[in-house]
Amino acid sequence: MGDVTTVQPVLLFLAAVSRYPAALDWARRTSAGSWGPVALASDPFAFVETDYYESSMGTDLVKCFFAYQRLVDPNCLPSVKRQTNAWEAQYAAASDHAESRPLNLDPGYVTPAKLVLASTKDHAHRVYLGEGIYAEVTLNWRQRRWQHQSWTYPDYRREDYQAFFSLCRDELRCRER
Repeated sequence: MGDVTTVQPVLLFLAAVSRYPAALDWARRTSAGSWGPVALASDPFAFVETDYYESSMGTDLVKCFFAYQRLVDPNCLPSVKRQTNAWEAQYAAASDHAESRPLNLDPGYVTPAKLVLASTKDHAHRVYLGEGIYAEVTLNWRQRRWQHQSWTYPDYRREDYQAFFSLCRDELRCRER
């Protein structure tokens, strides 16, 4: 029988997708207002690996990542995902953009060993967390680099994304010391 150990805090991040810089700025400000200051922010990445979101979000989408200074307990992921869903709806209702979904927000967290994403959708590789939210290990850290899974979204396989997640991992490891 293994011993139960205390879970280590994780580095929370948010992926924000939009064609509108104002929406991305709103996402950063709103999330920082709830989760504390942003420790790391990526440059905008062209979001070109799929056209899945074009009908609801338009074209020329970009994705930004924000990682937060305050470390969190990983069991917060269901409430965080529900909160980001509410923020998406709030922004859509308050904005005057033509698209039905001008902003997409996807939270996750980084540990020294993995990157976990939250989802509202069940699938064979996802684990139910509660509150209607699932989680998947999207990337794991092996042999000194990020390794993807067969289910990893194409954009999360990109080296530029993974370079940002390596910065997140380094930030977390520095704080663990």
